[in-house]
Amino acid sequence: VALDMEFTGLHSTFPQNNQPSLFDSPAELYLRARQSVQRFTVTQLGLAIFSNENSNKYVVHSYNFFLFPSTLGLTDVEFTLSASSIQFLSHYGFDYNKFLKDGIPYMNEVQEKILSQHLLAGSSKVSSALDRDVLKKAIDEVTCWIVAAEEEETMILQDLNGSQMFEVQLVLRKALQNVWTQPLGDKKVMVRKVSPQHRQLLENSPYDYCRKELVLLSARGFTNLFQTLVKAKKPLVGHNMLMDLMHLHDKFYKPLPESYEEFKRNIHNLFPVLIDTKTVTKSLWKKCPLPRVVNLLEVYEVLCSSLNPTDSTCPVIALASDCSRYAEKKSPHEAGYDAFLCGSVLLKSAHLLLCRSTDDAVEADPSFSQYLTVLAEYLNKVNFIRGGVSSINFSGEDTPCEHPPALVVHVRGWPGLNERQIYEEFKPLCLFDVRQLSKNQFILLSNKFKQLVLRDYKHHPHLRVSVYRHWRHSPRVNCLLQVSGIVALWSLLAFVLGGAPCCS
Repeated sequence: VALDMEFTGLHSTFPQNNQPSLFDSPAELYLRARQSVQRFTVTQLGLAIFSNENSNKYVVHSYNFFLFPSTLGLTDVEFTLSASSIQFLSHYGFDYNKFLKDGIPYMNEVQEKILSQHLLAGSSKVSSALDRDVLKKAIDEVTCWIVAAEEEETMILQDLNGSQMFEVQLVLRKALQNVWTQPLGDKKVMVRKVSPQHRQLLENSPYDYCRKELVLLSARGFTNLFQTLVKAKKPLVGHNMLMDLMHLHDKFYKPLPESYEEFKRNIHNLFPVLIDTKTVTKSLWKKCPLPRVVNLLEVYEVLCSSLNPTDSTCPVIALASDCSRYAEKKSPHEAGYDAFLCGSVLLKSAHLLLCRSTDDAVEADPSFSQYLTVLAEYLNKVNFIRGGVSSINFSGEDTPCEHPPALVVHVRGWPGLNERQIYEEFKPLCLFDVRQLSKNQFILLSNKFKQLVLRDYKHHPHLRVSVYRHWRHSPRVNCLLQVSGIVALWSLLAFVLGGAPCCS
């Protein structure tokens, strides 16, 4: 199963400097990203299910889900919109009407527990102002109608969305003991005038569509499908999938824990086999003479082209007849399409690695288990977007952090300089991450070390740049040397004074 998600934003600017940094360890990045995940929400989720129809053919069913947080009987959910993310998705034709008006609800276990208690208590509290207006209109209509209505007479309430269908029924049943309600579909609810005796029989009937378990089933919405994915235990494939996994945990399972290690354990229990195609292709580019592309669509196109020497022997990947839209039109950054690309990139990458792993010709129509074998070193290694390690290991210990070569900036005659100003100063030459080392010193880290920085700032009046040396520039080392020097000096003085001859 391949997965892709779109969000209302990626990296929160609150608090300041919340962007991923090369200085980050995996645990530090997790805490930064956790703040962002808690502020943003999922707008769209794509799933592509690859079925091995025969030995050399995979049929793909690709699905696109618009999602919107459940509002049924809960405290109102707040989320943030990032202007740049909204603009980006709009550029690629994202349908915000479908997201806002027709998004499938979802909730995590904590929210479900609150709703369950709410239903048991028979509370009719409604969090949404829009829903309150709809309910008021429905109650007014029913109370006016019921005065003159005969028993078993019915009326229809129209234009109700998913959560309103339940809210209207629960509120009407609680307020009026001589009515019964039944959903008709197509945003309609039938209201029937009944006797109290008939009402009691209906309440104990298995055909009551407002039973607690059915209300919870509807309110869970997409979470039901998430739980099915968890039970299936199929390999879950993504591209640069850390943020996807964090949102899966937060929105459909439980709020993200503060502990990074607990987050890793939870995800591994939910999805024991993860494959990040970003991790796979980063390694593939080092092993194969292919163009260095980063964008998922470009990666897919390279692997489908004549530049891939094994493409002609790759298994056939065909979209199912009822999911054929993506075969006719590219739809980048639509979650269902990107999920299809992601799964296809995995199969083509695995085939290329399998061909390179043996001197003999690869047997015709290799099985998926053979692909998993050749992918073994990448399993559960999720790409670490920007930090001291290349990937996060969800099935064990992370590798120790290894930072790229650092530069240190010494400031003279420029008081009050901060990290942001240093960043802006050096941004035209190279994208550096900046961290203040001491009052007048800053460390610069970059994936692309630029010698020209050392050259261009050789004669700068206020900034002197040199290669960072731990023994020379670390405040701790300097403090230790200073303390050691003071101790040595006092020891020397004590020795000299203590060893001086006494006057007789």
